[in-house]
Amino acid sequence: MENCDSSTTNSSAALLNMLVEEGLPSPKQVPAMVKYIHQWLMANESDEHRLDRKLLDLTEAQPTDVVMTLLSVAPSCDRAAETMWKTILCSSRTAESVQLRLLDVLGSWPEHSTCTSDGDTTRVFALAATVVMWKILQVPCIPQIVMKILPRVFVHLLFQVLFSTLDTPMEVDKLWKECQQQHGFAASPNRFAVQTLKSLLCQMQGERVVMAVGRKCGWDTLLCVDTHHYAVALLAREMSCVSPPLCSRIFRYLLQLLSTQEPRWDLPALAFIVEVLKYQDLSGSSGKRVLQILSRHLQSECREKRYLALRALLKLTDDPLLARRMCSLAESLVQLLEEADGEIVRMAAMVLSFVVFENNSLIASPIALQLAEALLTLFDHDTSQVQQVSILLFQALVTIQLEKEEKALKRQVLQSLIPLFIHCHDKNRCVAQASWETLHCAAKFLQRNHLKKLVRKKKLWKFAECLLAEDRSRVVEHVRQALPYLQSPQEPLREAAIRFLGMAGRCLREQEDELQLICEALEDMADDTSPAIRKLAAETASILQAMQDRFREACQRRSRLCGSAWLCYGSSAEN
Repeated sequence: MENCDSSTTNSSAALLNMLVEEGLPSPKQVPAMVKYIHQWLMANESDEHRLDRKLLDLTEAQPTDVVMTLLSVAPSCDRAAETMWKTILCSSRTAESVQLRLLDVLGSWPEHSTCTSDGDTTRVFALAATVVMWKILQVPCIPQIVMKILPRVFVHLLFQVLFSTLDTPMEVDKLWKECQQQHGFAASPNRFAVQTLKSLLCQMQGERVVMAVGRKCGWDTLLCVDTHHYAVALLAREMSCVSPPLCSRIFRYLLQLLSTQEPRWDLPALAFIVEVLKYQDLSGSSGKRVLQILSRHLQSECREKRYLALRALLKLTDDPLLARRMCSLAESLVQLLEEADGEIVRMAAMVLSFVVFENNSLIASPIALQLAEALLTLFDHDTSQVQQVSILLFQALVTIQLEKEEKALKRQVLQSLIPLFIHCHDKNRCVAQASWETLHCAAKFLQRNHLKKLVRKKKLWKFAECLLAEDRSRVVEHVRQALPYLQSPQEPLREAAIRFLGMAGRCLREQEDELQLICEALEDMADDTSPAIRKLAAETASILQAMQDRFREACQRRSRLCGSAWLCYGSSAEN
């Protein structure tokens, strides 16, 4: 039949019918028969459905061979191929198996690896499956099976927009030009994928979504690699307003796909998931899987993936069960506190704050120490919200942790005293209040009842005076912690640092090098923008310098007196 020129005769169709009726052919013969049916339909436009039953018999027996052969022999989906696709997709005998294989091709950019029963390895492109899907979506009555798997088709089309934007191989570009000539499609494969996606949404009663995304320039944003995931998030938000059940179906399918850890599309998938989280039931295995996925992306090298994972975790803090499970993410969250990105740090600190403080949860001792160390560096963060959250989280850490960790945490708590004392004077009232509360908890943790009472009564300068008097061995360390605040952008903090250094300097009159360091730092403030700070720094430096001079003179007098006494003693001894 392949070798004869009889495709236009009735006898060729009768011969094909007879062959099928005699019994289904061997698998190796199916591709050839599919090709012949396509050839016969191309030549017999007026009798398109004469071989429908035979096509269905072949498809039911060998769905993979039929689908792959048809995609390879007519990748641009000509008239005959379109007729064949409608036949097999509208039949309950073949629709499901055909659609599943079409989905596999649709999700395999740029080509699907296959081999038919006759050994043919002709490449089958994902673009060919997209063209078939577009054709099917244009018919008045969409096959039921297509409606059933619309969420999966939606996901694959969404990702195909990204893949075709990233790279369109020469073979795909050649196929696309054939499609343009035959059907008059859009200017590029990625725009055609967007057009198909719009058609799909309209079939799902999503005309409002298509229009809303268009008004916000979302379709154009979808065509840019750098902004693709932003457009996906916008699409998810608009869809969730129109059809939460549909978003839930897409959500479940994305969770299934993300378990494969495919790096090419996990960013847009994550963007969609974050936007529809609030509509999902996460009480079962879905919640556990979500946390596993988020845990993996917290450690990603991609900033956007870390950001989206943190956004999702912040949304999940409303779920008590998932919030308790977040304790397992503590180590990854602590590592994010060392990021240079202020927004990442802020979100990580907020999630940790909820995990530790709101749930009264304990975290492992080594991680608790790492957390305390990281939080100390955030007390002086550029963002006041990060400062406030980190200070309150430090308070929760020293309040909640078990007694066995008190000894390990003591060093960090001691290091927190001066920064907290300084920030009690912060011009941001929330930061100042958080610092005062945490300073009180720190004094209680250290079992310094006298200091605790002074803080509670807000006698902060008396607290500083007593701290310096009681911790003589740590005065130098306190000075080193206070010195950087002389460069603070906040005038109240610079003033507090100057006054504290003045008090500390009086305790260091016997340590000339340290006292000189303070004086030089204060003298360097002669160019400060605030006249009041310049004056205070100069006066404090002058007082400390005068004290240092008097102490030096006193030492010299004692030295001379000791020398004179020694000479007198020696003279008396000789006599």
